[in-house]
Amino acid sequence: MSEHPAAVVGIGVDLISVERVAATVARRPGLLERLFTSAERSLLERGSSADAAERSLAGRFAAKEAVMKALGVGLGEVDFKDIEVVGGRGGRPTIELHGRAETRAKAIGAETVSVSMSHDAGLALAFAVASRGGT
Repeated sequence: MSEHPAAVVGIGVDLISVERVAATVARRPGLLERLFTSAERSLLERGSSADAAERSLAGRFAAKEAVMKALGVGLGEVDFKDIEVVGGRGGRPTIELHGRAETRAKAIGAETVSVSMSHDAGLALAFAVASRGGT
């Protein structure tokens, strides 16, 4: 057992309509570049059906918002691209923080941000936990 058990320093959850995200991006395609890193965009473009890509996009958007909540920040306090959802698509997604998101995590003592994403019935859900210590 670890000498210093893990401690939760923040949690966040977000739920969003897959159709709403897809419609917004269709109207404003520049949002993809503003909200998602190049690695995230390339993952979304790789050999997926349109439905699968829309679900993945909405899930990643929800994950970014859930992470913001876990870090205790609102929209505009960190850039969406400062929160990168790595992996997923059948594997375990992980979060990499950059810029102001990374600075905020350090300020609250968060060493790790874990995320879980799901989608069903036209909705995408993400839950994030910011923690420190433990193994």
